[in-house]
Amino acid sequence: MLLSPLQKSILLSCLEKGGKIERSLFRQFYIRQVKKTKETYQENIITKSLEHLIDRELMTGYGRRTSHKWFVTHVTLTKKGAKISQNLLEERQIKLSLKY
Repeated sequence: MLLSPLQKSILLSCLEKGGKIERSLFRQFYIRQVKKTKETYQENIITKSLEHLIDRELMTGYGRRTSHKWFVTHVTLTKKGAKISQNLLEERQIKLSLKY
């Protein structure tokens, strides 16, 4: 399954924190970026990433619903999402080639 760097960051931060996570936490991804995007675009990108992760059944979203749209305020990982984020964490670790 192909995931963007933002989606990987979202999954890993949810795995670290556990429980319900506020979406404002995911803006920290853009603080570390060299090439900055505008704040209005950041919100749209985060929203779309969260919706894609929810559609893939990796996360459960909580929020408010209007007559036209859902506003996601909190998210949690599902079992499938926890398994994939655990795999991402294992891939992220550095492998050393030591010779005896």
